[in-house]
Amino acid sequence: MPASTEIGTVSELWRYPASSLAGEHRDVISVGLETIDGDRLFGLVDASDGEIARPDREGKWHKVPLIRTRLNGDRALEIAIPGGKWLTAPGVESDYTVSAFLGFAASIRPFRQKDAPDYTGLLTAERYRKAPIHLLTTASLARLKALHPEGAADPRRFRPNIVVDMTAIEGSFPETEWIGRKLAIGDLLLTIFEPCRRCGFTIIAQDGFGHDAAILRNLVRHNAHNFGVYCTVDRPARVELGETMRLL
Repeated sequence: MPASTEIGTVSELWRYPASSLAGEHRDVISVGLETIDGDRLFGLVDASDGEIARPDREGKWHKVPLIRTRLNGDRALEIAIPGGKWLTAPGVESDYTVSAFLGFAASIRPFRQKDAPDYTGLLTAERYRKAPIHLLTTASLARLKALHPEGAADPRRFRPNIVVDMTAIEGSFPETEWIGRKLAIGDLLLTIFEPCRRCGFTIIAQDGFGHDAAILRNLVRHNAHNFGVYCTVDRPARVELGETMRLL
């Protein structure tokens, strides 16, 4: 077995059942070769033209990350606007509720028919599929907080799948220095293949913190626009909170 160095432990796990909507915090995730089980199955579109939500580029979508998501026991999507009840989606009631919240006609649609087998409406194309895993360390979050003390360096701004708790390293965003390295989390084996280049999504207000353009400015200035890393999967496995991450 290759020599390894313990780096930290898994402190947060996330999946995102609907692209651009709020993520779902998990105690366990199941990681396959191509994706996390239950991750990015649905998209939100402008019902008038089928345009998929782009909160990073257009103000009309800025409230989208406030919409909560989860998969129920039957693996059906449920969504809730702030202060609202959970609604099954896609569906007439959920589309009406989201449209009223956003102020224009919008619709939640699956990317693939198998993700919503009882759904008979239109599908939508995936906005992008960059990599199976987006990993972020608390050391990088601490570095960002040091650069921008008045800001909220909250993981939800960056939509990671795995957050690893590790000791801060002064002046460093450590995972961006690991490109090309392999790491293990329990039985999961990953290759870190490129840094995650950040976009305007990072500055948008979400539940508990406000709009903050300085978040992105600091990443552009101090880490070449990057924050966190994308990983490919060499050996699929389940990952639980508290598991040790080892750099090989």
